[in-house]
Amino acid sequence: MKATNWLLVGILSAAPALAQWENVKNTNIPRTADGKPNLSAPAPRAPDGKPDLSGMWWMPNAGPANTGVPPKYLNNIAADLKPEEVPMQPWAATLFKQRGADFSKDFPYTRCLPTGPMISSFPAPWKVIQTPGLVVILYENSMTYRQIFTDGRVLSKDVNPAFMGYSVGYWEGETLVVETAGYNDKTWLDFSGHPHTDALRMTERFRRRDFGHLEIRFTFDDPKAYTEPWTVTIGPQLYLGGDLLESVCTENEKDLQHLRGK
Repeated sequence: MKATNWLLVGILSAAPALAQWENVKNTNIPRTADGKPNLSAPAPRAPDGKPDLSGMWWMPNAGPANTGVPPKYLNNIAADLKPEEVPMQPWAATLFKQRGADFSKDFPYTRCLPTGPMISSFPAPWKVIQTPGLVVILYENSMTYRQIFTDGRVLSKDVNPAFMGYSVGYWEGETLVVETAGYNDKTWLDFSGHPHTDALRMTERFRRRDFGHLEIRFTFDDPKAYTEPWTVTIGPQLYLGGDLLESVCTENEKDLQHLRGK
């Protein structure tokens, strides 16, 4: 295994078991004739007729932290793209290479900082709560949250820079479009070290394909770090293993002292 992956495994193995909970039968899950969850059933609808994105979600290729399986998109959010499809500014390309050569030892999460734009690809579940005028996402990772305002407001041009940015959303047919700006520059887009600046504007397109499958298309527009916007798509699945648990990164933290880089 490459040194980068060993470091990633060390970070992930320090995390607690994910979202395990007492065995409570969820009566809202459609089931097949043999009693198994029917994840291909039609997506549920909110009272206003829009698809209901509510539920527990996670990335299926980001196995539980104690398996030692490096999550694909956490490791590299551009894993499915060719290098030329992620057109970095010269300084950003240099920094990206430097972070890789240094085995990503300065990955912000190793300092227990919020993971920022990349959080949906992290190997921990997250919960969507959809209400009229507001969608809330609660992340087990670092006990982080997002508020997506769907009440008609527009992105403010004067917000305090934040790890998770400031988000507004609106519906285009069956798709929730979320625009986020107001990021600080203290996070990375992935473990591999794709950088971003405080000019980042991220657009997400959430589509619930059916009961158990979500599609999120991310477009990263950061003219300070990239010469043009670029897009990736991930496919979270409904998480049936329990509910959110408290996860405190600094509790019993023992990894940082071992991150020495090249």
